[in-house]
Amino acid sequence: MSTTIVVADDQPVICAGFAALLQAQPDLTVVGTAANGQDLVGLVDEHRPDVALVDVRMPVLDGIEATRLITRDHATRVLILTTFDLDAYVYDAIRAGASGFLLKDVTADRLVDGVRLVAEGSMLLGPAVSRRLVEDFAARPAARPAATAYLAALSPRETEVLEQLARGRSNAEIAADLHISTETVKSHVAEVLRKLGLRDRIQAVVFAYEHGLVQPGG
Repeated sequence: MSTTIVVADDQPVICAGFAALLQAQPDLTVVGTAANGQDLVGLVDEHRPDVALVDVRMPVLDGIEATRLITRDHATRVLILTTFDLDAYVYDAIRAGASGFLLKDVTADRLVDGVRLVAEGSMLLGPAVSRRLVEDFAARPAARPAATAYLAALSPRETEVLEQLARGRSNAEIAADLHISTETVKSHVAEVLRKLGLRDRIQAVVFAYEHGLVQPGG
């Protein structure tokens, strides 16, 4: 089945370019484009796409607030794409429910792969963004006490998988470290998300840091 996508950017040439790039892929279908966050939310309401590729700085409604509305009401996964590599955007986008964050200087292949990864439920953070996210947690006050009731619901293996997720490990890397299959890892990840009431892997990372399960630099 084709992955459906909407693209939102207030610069027409960039918006059209991204849409054409994605539409050219045999497994991707662009079902609409928008020039502002309000129109984007309307498109998602209408088409219920798998992925929304969203610029941060847009008129009427910015990309962060649009992301918050989209992830609140729909299963659509949001990939933030921006020219601005700023801490506030990273954290705000993640807290709003974004599943990925890439800069606009990303290569075409990386962007296409990123859309596919996010559609599959993976998290996607560029190296600079990952580093800034960890630094942000390190600079914050001490983490809240561990969410005992939530974490107690996880099996020891699921807790191990969550710790690995928080360190940015891929399914293949987790499988190799824990000596289990990648399919078993996927199953454990799904159970972690279900039991913790989380949307995706990136929210699992935030949860693990905020509740002290993993320490920045640890």
